[in-house]
Amino acid sequence: MRTHLSNAAYGILDYGAYPIGMLAVAPVVLHHLGAAQYGVWAVATAAVSTGGVVASGFGDANIQHVASRRGLGEQGALEPAVRSLMGINLVLGAALATAGWMLSPLAAAHVTAAGAELRQSCLWSLRIASVLMLMRAIESVCISTQRAFERYGSAVRVSVLARLLALAVAAGLTLAGGNVVAIMAATGLLMTAALGLQLAELKLLLGVKSLMPAFDREAMRALLGFGTFSWLQAVSGVIFTQVDRLMLGVSLGASAVASYALCAQLAQPIFGFAAAGLHFLFPYLANRRAARDSKGAGSSLLGPVLIAFACNLAYVAVASGALLLFGDFILRTWAGAAIARSASPVLHVIVWSSALLGLNVTATYALMALGRVRIVTWFNLAGGGIMLLLMVYLTPRMGIRGVALARLSYSLVPLCLYLPLCRHVFGKSTVSAGAPALRPVCEEP
Repeated sequence: MRTHLSNAAYGILDYGAYPIGMLAVAPVVLHHLGAAQYGVWAVATAAVSTGGVVASGFGDANIQHVASRRGLGEQGALEPAVRSLMGINLVLGAALATAGWMLSPLAAAHVTAAGAELRQSCLWSLRIASVLMLMRAIESVCISTQRAFERYGSAVRVSVLARLLALAVAAGLTLAGGNVVAIMAATGLLMTAALGLQLAELKLLLGVKSLMPAFDREAMRALLGFGTFSWLQAVSGVIFTQVDRLMLGVSLGASAVASYALCAQLAQPIFGFAAAGLHFLFPYLANRRAARDSKGAGSSLLGPVLIAFACNLAYVAVASGALLLFGDFILRTWAGAAIARSASPVLHVIVWSSALLGLNVTATYALMALGRVRIVTWFNLAGGGIMLLLMVYLTPRMGIRGVALARLSYSLVPLCLYLPLCRHVFGKSTVSAGAPALRPVCEEP
């Protein structure tokens, strides 16, 4: 239990440390850089985050595969899997970095409409961000493997420390008269040092001398079979979580986006902390399922899943209840009375949306641990597709409230994931000791 609580705490730290740090240093950086360069920094940072998500979409496949092989006692299969993921991520990361580097001039011209000096700063900030995407892809191999070993502290400590140091250096550089390019360059140096430490620690964990990319046929088959869907899910998640703001901006203008975005930002931790805190459930269940099935003892996961869901439900109920009661007051204090008034019609809908999305966490991680990533992906894509259709229909008729109601559908559809999960855990919990052999760990049942 202590290990699970520690993993949950580190998962929450990984999720919350950087956004909180950004909030802390933003006033200093904004005051000394000015709004234009601060905007460039925000765009470059967003590019790194988005590129990092896209480049690391196969990390969940690595977690599921490595955790399952550990459960089966197949230690010899771990190195080929990790080195194969290194190859996949290097190819994907290099492609993203190259595309980002080549598109940086075009992006800089659009981000900075006037001023040659600012455009040049934006250009080089975006090019540094492109290189950092590749580094994030390599870092994902280290982090996902540590998590597959249920070592969340080791996965998080170096990464979080490097990012917080980067924020501190950003504040220091602006005080010393540095510009946004200097901030991005310093961030790159810190991430390089952190990546070196993470790679060294991963070698020790696996007991290997090299992590050079390799493409083992069996490992590649498992990683691509699972990872194609987890990557698609990650990319679609990035799109679906941003499309509501784009729809509002096009339809109703920037002021509507501001009030809506603040509500979304206020409600986001309901889902975010639930997902981060319960992420350890994914490798734990994958390992436990493989270990039990390899011994012919069935795959009774009912107890752990029920405990996880109870914790999931309790957290979501408390967090969403607090926001439903005090959200208006928080918005008035945080953003002023005008924003609070314009946001009031949609705040409760957005809170309910985040709460329902937070309730999906247990089912999502449990099904992914069981290798059923396809059904998770299809349900999420279905929810996103329905959300888009409803936005197109409701936004012209209901404005900002229509967008919020459409967003609610993105949370409701994946709740149906509990149907296949219940069928599995309640059905398998009664399997006798003479259970059939384990299916391939990365294939759909």
